[in-house]
Amino acid sequence: MEHLPLLAALFFVAALVYSMAGLGGGSTYLALLALFSFPYSFIPKVALFCNLAVVLSGFWFFTRAGYFSLKRALPFVVSSIPMAYWGGSISIDKTLFTLLLGLSLAIASLRMFFADKSFQSRPPLFWKNAWIVGLPMGAALGFLSGVVGIGGGIYLTPLLLLMGWADAKQAAASASFFILVNSMAGLIGQFSKSGLPSGNEISALWILLGAAFLGGQIGSRLGSQKISPLILQRISASLILYASGRLLIGLW
Repeated sequence: MEHLPLLAALFFVAALVYSMAGLGGGSTYLALLALFSFPYSFIPKVALFCNLAVVLSGFWFFTRAGYFSLKRALPFVVSSIPMAYWGGSISIDKTLFTLLLGLSLAIASLRMFFADKSFQSRPPLFWKNAWIVGLPMGAALGFLSGVVGIGGGIYLTPLLLLMGWADAKQAAASASFFILVNSMAGLIGQFSKSGLPSGNEISALWILLGAAFLGGQIGSRLGSQKISPLILQRISASLILYASGRLLIGLW
C-alpha cells in the first residue's frame, strides 16, 4: 500500500487514455495491480469498479454525440451479461486465475498496437449474421470479464470494425455499453462469491476509483471529439505485455 499514490497516478493516466476510445482501461488496471502484487482475489473487483467509473461518463458522452445504437450492441450483450455474472461468481485457484489473466492481457496488448482503422476492411454483416457472431463472442468475453475483471471492450471494438458493423466512434460507444453492463454483472458475481473487501482494501479502492473517475471524465470529453490516443495506447500496450510476461513466466 506504500506505492498507492504512484499507482493512483498511473490509474489516472490509464483512464484518460482508454476513455478517449470508449474503453474502461481494465487491462491496464489489471496489469498494474499484478505488478504491484495486490491480492489476486481483490484484483478483479478493483478493475471492474474502475471500468464502471470510466465508462459511465464515456457512454454518456458518446451517446449524447449520437454514436450509440442499442441494435449494434444487442447481439453481444444478451449472452455476455449472464456469463459475466457466472464468471464473477465462480471460485478459481490462483494459478488458473494468473494463467487466464496473463493470456488475456497478452492478447489485449497485441491488439492495442494497431489503430482502429487497421480493422476496417470488411463489408457490413447482415443483422442475422451479427447475432450468429455476437452470441458466442459476447458469452466468451462476458465470462472473461467476470473472472479476471477485464471489461472486454478492447476485444469488442476490433470485432465490430472487422464485421463492418460500426465505424470507430460507433464501436467506441458500443464498447462503452458492453463494458458497463458486464462490469456490473461481474461485480455482482464477485460479491456473491467473496463479499465486501477488508478495511485497507476499501481505502485503496476509493483512492484508485477516484483517480480512474477523474481521468475518465477528462478523456471521455476529449475522445468524443477528434483526439487520437494511439501513441499513448501503444505505450500502455508495452506495459501490459510486460506485466503479462511476468505473470506467465512466474507460473513456470
